[in-house]
Amino acid sequence: QVYVVESGGGLVQAGGSLRLSCTTSVSMYSNDQAAWYRQAPGEQRELVARITSGENTNYPDSVKGRFSISRDLAKNTVYLQMNSLKPEDTAVYYCNAQRFGFGAYNIWGQGTQVTVSS
Repeated sequence: QVYVVESGGGLVQAGGSLRLSCTTSVSMYSNDQAAWYRQAPGEQRELVARITSGENTNYPDSVKGRFSISRDLAKNTVYLQMNSLKPEDTAVYYCNAQRFGFGAYNIWGQGTQVTVSS
């Protein structure tokens, strides 16, 4: 069974930093895609960071320059480093892992709460 486990959420003051982790139950390969999304109360889920084959990354303007996604394939873990946090970053953050082609999967984590106080 393929699943992911997230950790690292919590309460932080504005301007602070947090690092989220997402570990998959199966080996992660460089062609796999991983992403972090977030959903605030009453809002739609939105993408905040994605890493794809070739370690290409992309971010929306709202977090560009503040958030950074990376991964350690040996640990089957994806990270989201969040710096200069703002109250509007408050949301539940979800990890998404995808594999395409043979053995394809598309799985979501249970979510981890990030709260930024002003």
